[in-house]
Amino acid sequence: MDESRPVRDEDAFDVAAVEAWLDRGPIAEVRQFPGGASNLTYLLRMQDGPDLILRRPPVGTKAKGAHDMGREYRIQDALEPVFPQVPAMAAYCTAEDSPIGSELYVMERLDGLIPRRDFGFPVSESQASALCDAAVDTLVALHAVDVSAVPGLAALNKGDGYVARQVVGWIARLDDARTDDTGDWSDITGWLTTHQPADVGQRMIHNDYRFDNMVLDADDPTRIIGLLDWELATVGDPLMDLGCTLAYWVQGDDDEFFQLFRRQPTTAPGMWTRQQVVDAYCARSGLSLTPARWTFYEVFGLFRLAVIAQQIWYRYVHGQTTNEAYAAFGPAVGYLEARCRQVLAALTAGEGA
Repeated sequence: MDESRPVRDEDAFDVAAVEAWLDRGPIAEVRQFPGGASNLTYLLRMQDGPDLILRRPPVGTKAKGAHDMGREYRIQDALEPVFPQVPAMAAYCTAEDSPIGSELYVMERLDGLIPRRDFGFPVSESQASALCDAAVDTLVALHAVDVSAVPGLAALNKGDGYVARQVVGWIARLDDARTDDTGDWSDITGWLTTHQPADVGQRMIHNDYRFDNMVLDADDPTRIIGLLDWELATVGDPLMDLGCTLAYWVQGDDDEFFQLFRRQPTTAPGMWTRQQVVDAYCARSGLSLTPARWTFYEVFGLFRLAVIAQQIWYRYVHGQTTNEAYAAFGPAVGYLEARCRQVLAALTAGEGA
């Protein structure tokens, strides 16, 4: 069970209206989960029966196509029979019919542990290593799902060109979320545009695969029983999924600012390095990567993370949220911009050696 908190005033909703719509008996209490800076997640403590989880988009301007609750609901509902780490869906409602004026869905709560910046529960060095092992296995298993055989998933496959569509799409998102302090990304976006590889395949990908989106078995924290936050999931290139995953992976020898940026316990004793994750993934998936080829996926992952942070920073700058935690997102964007250039400089130095 992840730690929940009282609902922030700006994120409150009409509980009685949701209770009537859901028709599962009285809601004894509503609490909010602190994790996540995009969609909002709440705990519904039911007076009778198991607790539920409610997901809804935030208030304020959002990127086109973002915060699609119906899509997130349908993907999980389709995946549940073939991928055991998906929670059971309970109900969905469109914005037009919503009791709170926005799209929402409700799912069953998974009873387990969610690691955040630090584990928050006892994990030995060997267990931390075993959890990394399980995380790679779970990602490989997700990428191995036969999307063509699962009703509701095949339609997500837009065919070849996923890498190109992502590069174009995230550059456009950056342009749409610019603020007065946004830097000049043209060298980075130009490099991504001219160095993009062909797709290695079309697989089911999560696109936000992190430890703080996992639910671990309370009795065995090396076992992943749930994977949450499917907002960005689609069918696409699995190496792009890996690159986006490792953009969040802060390891012990990273610089001080990146350490402050960490939101998952990847620096704990026993946790793997990014290179160990890449090597294990390639060995188990049958895909291969040279260091030069990996650079594209690494830089894209950092760039996409910067755009996500910029979108949140845009909301904060324009007063669409009062959450002071978002005040750090502006400096984070600038740091990720510099980090992209550092990775590219290391590639250039290596090629000239």
